[in-house]
Amino acid sequence: MKKKTKYTNEPINFKVIDDFLPSPEQLALKEDNVRVTITLSKASVNFFKRHAKKANGHYQSMIRKVLDSYAAHYER
Repeated sequence: MKKKTKYTNEPINFKVIDDFLPSPEQLALKEDNVRVTITLSKASVNFFKRHAKKANGHYQSMIRKVLDSYAAHYER
């Protein structure tokens, strides 16, 4: 049996940020790519590998999409 969740009436402190990530339709578009060599931290790569495995996807594609989203957000 699963452990039951005990809820409290404690206040929740959070900050809402604008969603700047692309829609799923925008993520499916094929773009011209440029091959680069980059050194990333082991923790970052492991993070993306774990999440890609859960999503049945590719970690390099996930990293590329995050970088593309970041660049598009600050290109304004």
